[in-house]
Amino acid sequence: MDSALLVPLALLLGAAIGGGAVATVVAAARRGRVAAEVVSTSVPDGVSHVLEVLESAGVVLDPSNTVVRASPGALTLGLVWNRALVHAPLIELVDRVRRSGDPMTEDVDIARGPLSDASIHLTVRVARLGTRFVLLLAEDRTESVRLEAVRRDFVANISHELKTPIGAISLLAEALEQAADDPEQVQRFAKRMSKESKRLAHMTQEIIELSRLQAADALTDPEVVAVDRVIQAAIDQNRVAAESNRIALVSGTPSGEHVWGDEGMLVTAVHNLIINAVQYSPSPSRVGIGVTARDDVVEIAVTDQGIGIPEEDLDRVFERFFRVDQARARATGGTGLGLSIVKHVVQNHGGDVRVWSQPGHGSTFTLLLPRATADSPTTALPSKART
Repeated sequence: MDSALLVPLALLLGAAIGGGAVATVVAAARRGRVAAEVVSTSVPDGVSHVLEVLESAGVVLDPSNTVVRASPGALTLGLVWNRALVHAPLIELVDRVRRSGDPMTEDVDIARGPLSDASIHLTVRVARLGTRFVLLLAEDRTESVRLEAVRRDFVANISHELKTPIGAISLLAEALEQAADDPEQVQRFAKRMSKESKRLAHMTQEIIELSRLQAADALTDPEVVAVDRVIQAAIDQNRVAAESNRIALVSGTPSGEHVWGDEGMLVTAVHNLIINAVQYSPSPSRVGIGVTARDDVVEIAVTDQGIGIPEEDLDRVFERFFRVDQARARATGGTGLGLSIVKHVVQNHGGDVRVWSQPGHGSTFTLLLPRATADSPTTALPSKART
């Protein structure tokens, strides 16, 4: 072959080989970038910062449903474990969004934990985040759902409870009309009507009081309150009822303690505990009211020698309209709201209420309230309280 042709052919061959090598390198680089994008756990700018400050639960998932980012709320609710969603309903919702491409919002009930029968109610919204990721947001609505259920039960209970005295008054009115010519019967029916009307008025007042307490999450105008004055006022309110049942109300020596709160509410709470003890105590017996102070807590205890409360009912005594002894409650006119009011009063004061009881030996209800001290700048005692 002519040597003059060898040079151009060599140049062409070299260019072809070089071009092929460059093309191979470029293609490999492109495939590497694509592969890196597929396995990358990076999310769009700002998403990680938003998840860190998000109060609700937030989770970002990659195409394989691996959790690449999760907010503290998601971890607290137990939605994520080992970089994966724990609950099947959430995984199913994510898959549906991935297939359809459309955002979805659903209410989901999931187990609170692997060892618990309780569940939490979530409002979950899932949407695509860019082309690769899926964002899941979950709002814990367990408490609002529980409160709604309580509200429905409360309304149902009120309707049921009010039927009894209203129906009784209606029947007694008819009987009274028919017995108009019999003075003795008229007097008997009139007394029963008076009793039922008082019971109805008492129940209505307690329903109003409980609704007012539930509407206020905390005290609006707290003051320093003398505990001894609260106890004396509550005892005075119950003295007649106690004496008529031959029950002695016994209080200890003055404690000199003070708490931070509303005196009227506290008197109501102690009054309800005392009248409850009187109603469920045998005649004759005694009800003791004592005060102790431990560190920054004042304890007001009301102890009776009554019928006691079965262990299985101890957790229910503060429920609305719950009565340990239905027959005795009807006889005494009890509404089943007194202890519920006590609980709300104490909670509004930042305290707690506890109960100890043994059937046949009596019960002790204890109010635990924050103590007001003279050296506390937020609860400084006024001069009249110090003296």
